[in-house]
Amino acid sequence: MVLQEMFRQARRSRIIVYDPAEGLQLPESVKGSHRPITDEERKHILAVAETHPSGLWVLTILYAGLRPGETAALLWKDIDFVHNEIHIHKAVESGTKVVKAPKTPAGVRDVPMCRELREKFLRCSGEPYAPVFPTRQGNVRSSSSLWRLWQSFANALDLHMGARVEDGEIVEHAIAKDLTPYCLRHTFCTDLQRAGVPINVAKELMGHANISVTANIYTHRDQGVLHENMAKLAAFRGEKNGNELPKSGAGSVASCGKKREKKPKPPCKSTTET
Repeated sequence: MVLQEMFRQARRSRIIVYDPAEGLQLPESVKGSHRPITDEERKHILAVAETHPSGLWVLTILYAGLRPGETAALLWKDIDFVHNEIHIHKAVESGTKVVKAPKTPAGVRDVPMCRELREKFLRCSGEPYAPVFPTRQGNVRSSSSLWRLWQSFANALDLHMGARVEDGEIVEHAIAKDLTPYCLRHTFCTDLQRAGVPINVAKELMGHANISVTANIYTHRDQGVLHENMAKLAAFRGEKNGNELPKSGAGSVASCGKKREKKPKPPCKSTTET
């Protein structure tokens, strides 16, 4: 789209007589093609992030759910250590170096920091108006610069995961082809789902204008979540029937509230599931 506009302006200014992008149609993207990272990928990503120069940037997307363009526009004054929040109010426009307000008002939000991310930010905090993730020259990164940041991390991750190398070149990759920075943001949302965070809260944290976008992620099949919620249903039915049911986790079969023969047992403290 950027090239199309460039050629269109060049034709209007009579720099060129023919617009080579006229009538060009972009291929349709697959809706909802982003995916959460696997447990194996998470293990390696966290390990590489500890030492790689792009590690903090990767963890900011994974632990706070920011869009890559939002991370590029972050200044240190946006990292609020007093209130333990990241203030998001602008982003680098895709395909450009332009910093502007988010596309929708929902993009303006304050995301609380988890302990791990806060500690890492504290160790490298800078001047209030300096970019959090600057270029070598200290400037705000463009979208292409962000992609190079990811490629550097992805290469290190590939090697860490066991890519085969010959003569200094990777000849057999271990990293998945569809792993992108947006998979990290997607994972933040699925982590919210697994933690039992209400979808309306997840919508605010993700900066989605429409809750249906959040719902597309929250409705992704996850066996662990299914088992946990069946356990909640079993516990609810057990309480209604006056029975105490054992906790069920992923991979176990939840009772459906059938009455069981009571056996003598020592008293125990009651717990409330939250």
